Amino acid sequence: MPTEPDAAAAGPSIHPAPLPYQARLARRDPVAIDLVVIHCTELPDLAMAREYGERVVYPESGTGNSGHFYIDRDGTVHQYVDLDRIAHHVRGVNQRSVGIELVNSGRYPDWLDSRHQAMDEAYPPAQIAALIALLDWLAGSMPSLRWIAGHEDLDTELAVASDDPGLRVPRKRDPGPRFPWADVLTVTSLERLPG
Repeated sequence: MPTEPDAAAAGPSIHPAPLPYQARLARRDPVAIDLVVIHCTELPDLAMAREYGERVVYPESGTGNSGHFYIDRDGTVHQYVDLDRIAHHVRGVNQRSVGIELVNSGRYPDWLDSRHQAMDEAYPPAQIAALIALLDWLAGSMPSLRWIAGHEDLDTELAVASDDPGLRVPRKRDPGPRFPWADVLTVTSLERLPG
């Protein structure tokens, strides 16, 4: 099974951009993938998302946190991790999932500030169209793929607020309230993961 969609089958052209540590990420059989997790970068742009993705945060393996695919606001799709590798993008389900990151500022730069929890940036039509094309390709080429979820659906842990240690805020809120779930679910064959 290919680890990258070809441009004609996926709709958007895919720009391979493997992370420097990709070869150190654990292998997996893509046949076992049954879930796509939608994230937003909560960073201002793709360049900063790449910088964060390249950071080694697990010294024992020499790897870091990232999704498999990143979709910029203009609909450009970048693949940072091959599908036959386990990317670290959400606790507990990395083995069975594909992580897709949408460039969106989210709560940047005060992710855990209790006064800054709104996620006001909309997802541009070109970005959502590219996401839908990518989801269609993934669903068509991975027979086990059935589910889709947001990062916030899977990581519901609360964290101490950075502005007030007496308060707790969601650790993850992405893709957030501006993500057009109804539009995406209407045109894909994937089902929202029951929570």
